[in-house]
Amino acid sequence: MTLGLLLLSVVGWSQSLNCDFNPIQFERELENYIEQTVRLSPSESAKFFPLYEEMRAKQRVYFQRDKQTRYVNPNDSKACERAVRQHDENELQLKRIQQTYHNKFLKILPANKVYQIIKAEKEFHKKKFRRAVRGRR
Repeated sequence: MTLGLLLLSVVGWSQSLNCDFNPIQFERELENYIEQTVRLSPSESAKFFPLYEEMRAKQRVYFQRDKQTRYVNPNDSKACERAVRQHDENELQLKRIQQTYHNKFLKILPANKVYQIIKAEKEFHKKKFRRAVRGRR
């Protein structure tokens, strides 16, 4: 959830700065970072990344829905209420997706590697966010 918002922020800033954001390159860099940080073997990577990409695709649907709430008129109380309720529902769905896929990951990888993957993903997004902020100054 937070990672998605972070990703949307990075994308939004890069677009507002007229930077070229390449989502394919971003995903490739993320996967490389995870693979190197966690030290996944080729066979572990072959099992993990198809599931990971499937999870990310499902999450993107909810990130996009959340992105739409940026255009709500703050003076329209009913629209704001709908936006808050939609945002909450999006977050719940993202958590459900995350939990479902974490359980799938635990079936194909040792728990310590799954934990390290989650940690590496957060670190990667944090680094990208910091770079985006630094680039804005």
